[in-house]
Parts: sequence; structure tokens; C-alpha cells
Amino acid sequence: MSAATSAGRALPGDPPGGRRAIAVWSVGVSVYFVAVIFRTSLGVAGLDAADRFHVNASALSTFSILQLLVYAGMQIPVGLLVDRLGTKKVLGLGVVLFTVGQLGFAFSPSYGMALASRALLGCGDAMTFISVLRLGTRWFPARRGPMVAQLAGLVGMAGNLVSTLVLARLLHGIGWTAAFAGSALAGAVVFVLLLLFLKDHPEGHEPEPMPHQGAAYVRRQIAMSWREPGTRLGLWVHFTTQFPAMVFLLLWGMPFLVEAQGLSRATAGTLLTLVVLSNMTVGLVYGQIIARHHAARLPLALGTVGATALLWAATLAYPAEHAPMWLLVVLCTVLGACGPASMIGFDFARPANPPERQGTASGITNMGGFVASMTTLFAVGVLLDATGDDYGVAFSSVFVLQALGITQILRLRKRAALRERERLVASRVEKVHVPV
Repeated sequence: MSAATSAGRALPGDPPGGRRAIAVWSVGVSVYFVAVIFRTSLGVAGLDAADRFHVNASALSTFSILQLLVYAGMQIPVGLLVDRLGTKKVLGLGVVLFTVGQLGFAFSPSYGMALASRALLGCGDAMTFISVLRLGTRWFPARRGPMVAQLAGLVGMAGNLVSTLVLARLLHGIGWTAAFAGSALAGAVVFVLLLLFLKDHPEGHEPEPMPHQGAAYVRRQIAMSWREPGTRLGLWVHFTTQFPAMVFLLLWGMPFLVEAQGLSRATAGTLLTLVVLSNMTVGLVYGQIIARHHAARLPLALGTVGATALLWAATLAYPAEHAPMWLLVVLCTVLGACGPASMIGFDFARPANPPERQGTASGITNMGGFVASMTTLFAVGVLLDATGDDYGVAFSSVFVLQALGITQILRLRKRAALRERERLVASRVEKVHVPV
């Protein structure tokens, strides 16, 4: 049997996929869709938030830093919860938390209460993506993994698009409280859908029961996941690729385009929309390429990092007061590839870990980009205050984190590749001995 043929067939024990899988998975990603709307809502309201709460750039960046700090800190606990409790319970708790957080942000009378609301939102948001990844592995065959993961990321970017196009207009049309409180209704809708229609796995594909083992179980899950070079490589790929676009969309893109580049808010909003549309397009392309050519994972990731660094350098070093529009358009188009490239990290962690550790491994991987984003959000805010709003100096912090990430990727790539080949050979041997 050829490699291509065996790759196209379901492995023993693979879920069947099909319409039922698509329907259940769609409910799960609808929760992630709403979570991303809430997560990125501050990106279109950053200037309004600064005026509403009378804060400077550092204090404004604290909103997103705290949200991402909670998100990143929750990734391993959430992965463990998903492995033990299943998708439905964890997603349900996440919906409740991020909806209450969005409502609290709508009615916050002070900076402190608004911070607490964003932290609560970040906690709920942290429970969504890993749960959706787990849902995909439980309902679809393994060969569909890269495409299903990229589609989940694409749906998330559609949520970002709603923030950019819809919530921004509502904010300036009906005001802060009505816009944020009204958007919270979406959380109630997906919560009802989740209760009625979501199921952790198809019939006949129940996971092995896991006896409660307390702290020993937790330590073992984390240690065994981290021991795999593929998990660590996945974390650093996610770290290096995701954060330039995340920082741009989550907070600093609008101020950079308006204050540093002299654009109107409408034009800046169009460029933010371009990042999202590019992300959605590139996600489909990357998913297809990786599904057909597994060896393309690392070249795609490193190529995206290189292109992002090149365009940021060209924009920040442009020898005029403002970069030309064509360069900003190219920059935003390339930034759109960062999200799909970050999903490649999960394609390194997934084959490195057995099904019972997928949640934990995904949590470790997902920490990477959000730690990098949190660090850069803080650095940009501090440098803007220290330099009198010099965006060139502030955004140069991007290159430092990219250099760190590339160093780690190059260090781990050979060990991860060797370990993955060993696992592939072992799985083929096991498949040959499966009784027919």
C-alpha cells in the first residue's frame, strides 16, 4: 500500500466525521466565534477607553495585558480540565464567564472595575479554543486535523471581523454601554445552543475512563506533554508567529494607524479589516498545503515570520513622516498570515501526543503566542510613554521576540522531526498487527 493511499484512509479507531460531526463542531466553533468578538472588542475601542477612563498608553495596554495574562495562565489548567471533564462542561463554563465579563465591561464606572471585567472575560475566553480543538479531534478523522484546526482559526477571525465592522459602528452610533451590553446577548444565544446540541464525542468513540489521581495526574500530564520535542516546538512556533498580528488587532493597530500614520479612523478600520480578511484567506491556503504536504509546516511558519519582520522594518524605517498607503496595505496583508501560521504549532504538538494528552499539549502550545502578545503589548505601551509616542521605537520590540522565537525553533526542529518519524513508524507497525 502506498503512503498516499494509507494517508487517505481512516486509522483504526478514527471518528467517522460526516454531517453530524460538522453540526456538532459548528456549535463549538460558534462559542469560539463569540469569544473572539468579545476578546477583540477593545481593539476598536482603545481610543474610546482611554477617554472614558482617563488613562495613558501604559494603563490602556494593561487592559489587554491583564486579559492575555489570565488567558495564558489558564491554558494548561484548561487543557487538563478538557482532558478530564470533556468539551461541553468546559465550554459551558467559558461562555458564562466571558459573557459576564463583557457585561461588566459595558457597565464599569471605573478603571479598576473595567480591569476586573476584562480579566473575567479572559478567563472564559481561555476555555474556548482548546475545547474546540479537542472537539475536532473527537469528531473528525486524524487526517482532517490540520484543515479542521485552520477552519476553527478562520471562524475566530470572522469574530474579529465582526468587532472591526459591526461593534465599531455600534460603539460610535449607540454608545459604549449599549454596544457592549448588546453584544453580550450573543453569549446567551450560544450558551443555549451548547446546552441543546453539543456532544463531546460520537457514539462508539467514548474515551477510556480516567480514574481520579489528583496532583499526580496533573504533574504527569504536564511533564509527559512537555517532554515531547513536538510540544515545545509547537509552543515556540505559536510564540513567534502569532503575536505581531495579535498586538496590532487587539490594541495598538488603530492608534498606530491614526496617530503615527495620520489616517482617519475609517481608513484605519478598513486596514484592520484587511488583516482579518487576509487571515481568513491564508488560513484556507495553509490548511490545504499542510494537509497535503506535511513537510511544508516549518517553511510556512518561518517564511511568515521573515515576511512579517521585513514589512515591519520597511514600514518603521520609511524615510518620510508617514509610510505610503501601498506599504501599509502590504503590511496588513502580511500580518494576516500570522494567525494561520500560529496554527501550525498545533500541527507539531498534535502528532507528538496521544489522545488522552491532546488538551494538555494544546494548552502548552497555545500559551506561546499569548505570552508573546502580552509581553509586546506591555513593551509597546511602556516605550510609547517613555519616548513621547515614538511608534518606531515602540514597535521595534517585535523584532526582539521574533529573534528569540526563531532561535528556539531552529534548536528544536531536528529533535521534533526525529521523534515524529519514530512515532509514525511505531503507528504503522501497530496498524499492520491490527486484527482484520
